[in-house]
Amino acid sequence: MPHMLILGLGYTAARLAGRLRAQGWQVTGVRRTAGPEALAFDDEPAVRAAIANTTHILSSVPPDGEGDPALARYGVAIAAAPALWTGYLSSTGVYGDADGAWVDEASPVGEGRRTARAEADLAWGALRPDMRRFRLPGIYGPSRSALDRVREGKAHRIDLPGQVFSRVHVDDIVTGVVASFDGPPGVYNLADDLPAPQNAVTQAACALLHLPLPPLLTPEEAKLSPMARAFYTENRRVANGRAKRLLGWKPRYPTYHEGLAGCFSQ
Repeated sequence: MPHMLILGLGYTAARLAGRLRAQGWQVTGVRRTAGPEALAFDDEPAVRAAIANTTHILSSVPPDGEGDPALARYGVAIAAAPALWTGYLSSTGVYGDADGAWVDEASPVGEGRRTARAEADLAWGALRPDMRRFRLPGIYGPSRSALDRVREGKAHRIDLPGQVFSRVHVDDIVTGVVASFDGPPGVYNLADDLPAPQNAVTQAACALLHLPLPPLLTPEEAKLSPMARAFYTENRRVANGRAKRLLGWKPRYPTYHEGLAGCFSQ
């Protein structure tokens, strides 16, 4: 039986775990505290035993102020593990600001605000020759989309002409990861086919919900958090051709129109 060990059971990784279990896989998670089918991150004997006895290993643990905690504690064990497949969920933030231009897997990394993420991305890539790194843009899906922000009155429209972002539905990340089980190792951008301004996504969500548009504000008027303000300092379009060519991946939700409609119907 295939057995996936997932370090870090966040939104995306939990969605992947559910899909694999439904297909008959054994899945063991690792998170801060132990729970059903999950080990505690600090339980080193149990985690190391799992690393040595699973067929697939994925880390979705983001770096913190001191680096990548999963890599620091368990990187040596993962490097020596007999697993058939290893993977890491990274971010397209490693590309930094491209002034609206397209970026692909060959674009430079480490020049943006997420230097820790870029360092972790490169370190995971150097850990094993069979490593798959998935660089992900803005992730949305059920219970975490523009629809929810509009319903909660938390949606913004920011007056930044020319600003454009890429995004991906969480279930398309899952299918990309699964497709890589039979594909070659390397780096893959998993993004949809239509980079677009965040304002356009908010407008589409309002239309589905039959709710009025939030006002158009400057970043200062919107009183954005430091994290949100930093988000708007970067502008890029993410190319997904490599995953399509090498993995046969095809997003079920190729644009935010289909993605929001899918979230709306669930």
